[in-house]
Amino acid sequence: QVQLVESGGDLVQPGGSLRLSCAASNIDISAYTMGWYRQAPGKQREMVAIITQYSNTDYADAVKGRFTISKDNAKNTVSLHMNSLKPEDTAVYYCHAQPRYGLGDWGQGTQVTVSS
Repeated sequence: QVQLVESGGDLVQPGGSLRLSCAASNIDISAYTMGWYRQAPGKQREMVAIITQYSNTDYADAVKGRFTISKDNAKNTVSLHMNSLKPEDTAVYYCHAQPRYGLGDWGQGTQVTVSS
């Protein structure tokens, strides 16, 4: 069974930085497209950033230039470095693992709150 465990969520002031991590078990992330998604209260879950098995990346327009997704295949982890955080970045952030075929898997989420 795939396990994705997120960590690093916290309360941070506007303009601050955070680093989220996702530790994957029972899969080899080098064969997956890994992603970070977020869901704010009353809103739909949305893609934040993805990184393919070839390390190609894509970002939501709202986070381009501020967030960076990376992965460590040897450690089977994916990270999201978030800079210049804004109150509108407040959400639960979820890690997602998408195989080439079939359904993907989700982590349990980690809360990020940006507030003064």
